Amino acid sequence: QVQLVESGGGLVQAGGSLRLSCAASGRTFGSVVVGWFRQAPGKEREFVVRIGWSGGRTYYADSVKGRFTISRDNAKNTVYLQMNSLKPEDTAVYYCAAGGYATMTPRDYAYWGQGTQVTVSA
Repeated sequence: QVQLVESGGGLVQAGGSLRLSCAASGRTFGSVVVGWFRQAPGKEREFVVRIGWSGGRTYYADSVKGRFTISRDNAKNTVYLQMNSLKPEDTAVYYCAAGGYATMTPRDYAYWGQGTQVTVSA
């Protein structure tokens, strides 16, 4: 079992930065893939980025490549999402998720946090 809690969301102007955190509890955190997804109003949940269990393998959606950076600290059971050069289209609820497969598909992730709102004003 893995429990996830996101934090760090908020309101920021376009071009600004935010850092999201995903704090996990559970003994198996170090062995799972962690992904960030986001969901804007009226839209489907979409993949943002994932990181492998060791932190060595990452994969970014094209829409955030070069602007967002994911990292993890297994000793602290925490995954971070540094978001720079934010755009209004990045506005969404951001969720972290954990699972055993390195995919971009939400259903492949068994554990989810409650989400944190990110709002980027123009």
